Amino acid sequence: KEAYSTKKYFCKVVCGYPISIFFIVVNEFCERFSYYGMRAVLVLYFKYFLQWDDDLATSIYHTFVALCYLTPILGAIVADSWLGKFKTIIYLSIVYAIGQVAMAVSAIHDITDSDRDGTPNNMTFHVVLSMVGLFLIALGTGGIKPCVAAFGGDQFDDHQEKQRRTFFSVFYLCINGGSLLSTIITPILRGQTCGIYSQQKCYALAFGVPAALMVVSLVVFIVGSGMYYKAKPEGNIMLSVCKCIGFAIKNRYRHRSKAYPKRKHWMDWAEEKYDRLLIAQIKMVLKVLFLYIPLPMFWTLFDQKGSRWTLQATTMDGNFGQLVIQPDQMQTFNPILILTLVPIMESVVYPLIKKCGFNFTPLKRMTVGMFLAALAFVCAGVVQLQIDKTLPIFPSTSESQLKLLNMGNNQLEVHLPNNFTIDDLTSKPEEGNNAIRFVNGLATDLNVSTAAVNFGIIEPLTSSNYSLLKNGKHTFSLKSGSQLCEYTIKFGFGSSYTIFIPSTFTFGPNCQESVTEVEEIKPNSVHMALQIPQYFLITAGEVMFSVTGLEFSYSQAPSNMKAVLQAGWLLTVAVGNFIVLIVAEIAKLPKKWAEFFLFASLLVAVCVIFSIMAYFYTYIDPTEIEAQFSQEKDEEDEDEKDKMRKTEEHVTKRGSVKSNDSDNAFKLSKM
Repeated sequence: KEAYSTKKYFCKVVCGYPISIFFIVVNEFCERFSYYGMRAVLVLYFKYFLQWDDDLATSIYHTFVALCYLTPILGAIVADSWLGKFKTIIYLSIVYAIGQVAMAVSAIHDITDSDRDGTPNNMTFHVVLSMVGLFLIALGTGGIKPCVAAFGGDQFDDHQEKQRRTFFSVFYLCINGGSLLSTIITPILRGQTCGIYSQQKCYALAFGVPAALMVVSLVVFIVGSGMYYKAKPEGNIMLSVCKCIGFAIKNRYRHRSKAYPKRKHWMDWAEEKYDRLLIAQIKMVLKVLFLYIPLPMFWTLFDQKGSRWTLQATTMDGNFGQLVIQPDQMQTFNPILILTLVPIMESVVYPLIKKCGFNFTPLKRMTVGMFLAALAFVCAGVVQLQIDKTLPIFPSTSESQLKLLNMGNNQLEVHLPNNFTIDDLTSKPEEGNNAIRFVNGLATDLNVSTAAVNFGIIEPLTSSNYSLLKNGKHTFSLKSGSQLCEYTIKFGFGSSYTIFIPSTFTFGPNCQESVTEVEEIKPNSVHMALQIPQYFLITAGEVMFSVTGLEFSYSQAPSNMKAVLQAGWLLTVAVGNFIVLIVAEIAKLPKKWAEFFLFASLLVAVCVIFSIMAYFYTYIDPTEIEAQFSQEKDEEDEDEKDKMRKTEEHVTKRGSVKSNDSDNAFKLSKM
């Protein structure tokens, strides 16, 4: 408290809170907006801008997420051992901001669009720049992840426990608030068109706004620099734990001969060098970490809501009446449901289960959470089956498909030469667009245009190229000389039409009746609302698995080992994302619904294994165990003191005898 008085209270206090925490809260909100906003549109950027297939886009997306959960371990070690939390946040935030700017620049198609057709001519430049940007972002966001919350907690004194708890509640509210707003806003920005020479989807703006928010986050944090309490680095417990475990393994291997007696636990081989209390604490941590082994499979499924589920939404109908939902906006349901389900679970569901007399332990909650996640992927698989029924069947690489449309009134006999070729669609239009082309059956040239696209002049008995149009109503202007026809049609999502202007077409007020529309590819008919159940189940699973898992881990670990468990927890997330890479690249299932069912089956199998492990787990009280060791140590210290006291008394007594003998000798010599 004295240190607090001299180091922390020099800054102003508002409503009982150090003013410095307000800078930290704003910093966290902006940083989370930046991260989740960029991540929301990332997989679509890979697919549509970089033109990667679904598997490659999914693999790179999950590699990035995995790195974001590996680098926190590095950030914690750097902050606790060398730079301190403040400098680590500053330096890595700069790296983070540079990465976001690099992503925004990589999405500007005009940089390498030399022929100005809207497609980059040097895709390598954009790929390399985006990969560098993602690596810097992963290093930055992961590196500051373990530092910001802890740095905020450092601003409070021990007697401000209530204020500290309120700060952490507001802090995590900012995380979900930033996530919610960004997943709503950035997909809207992505849906806009921008460009210097040609108008394309504005991924540069969708990445640019998160980059600007990251710069704001950094500036806000620096502005509060003079008000922070900056604790000096005191060493990282993870390094001590790793050294102790390493010594135990090395010492056990050195004494592997049967000549040496066995010890109760393999960690006991570290007793020659390390304190018994530290060894006991590590044993408790290892017991929890052993339970972490099956957990990555949950994150394998959970993080696919930003990849596979978003790609699934691109083939669905996002029309909600007056509101049109973008595929990447469906992720918004996750933070909304989290903010709703957490208080409901804590205040209604869990107490109700307890009243029913069922012992719903943390490990049982986690098991149910894993099962709900598996059920969510079953729902995703069922939805995919419905989507597949509406998809067109395109010819394989060894097949061809030919459509003959007779625009006349009489039968025709058609003979095709051997070298006959025609360009046509070989896939469903992407991003929910509609592919439209016109066929001119008139004897004169026809000029076709709309507000979004100019089809140009179509010569007699020829067709225009396909042009992509958004959903909604479109009015086309059909001109031939001085004659004009206004033709209106409403499109859905992902359809393809060939519009015929027959030879019998006449201009006038009823000209639209003469136009013939041929639907080549049906619009997306499976509604995005069908994804809501799978989002509900995966979020309910997250609340029961993730929130409960952290609570359980913290209750079973010593107070000074929380960081070790946090590192282990984040590692399970990283491993889970790497599993997605393995399955996506090795399995390569031709049907997406089969992949969803495969992941669900794997999680159910892991869920059974985890439930067996949980059944044999014995809950412990780390505080009680530490107290026992402290008591034993106190008793040992007391015994040591007693021995030293007896030794001192013995020495004193011997000294007294020698003193008497000396006095007698002196008297004799004097006599």
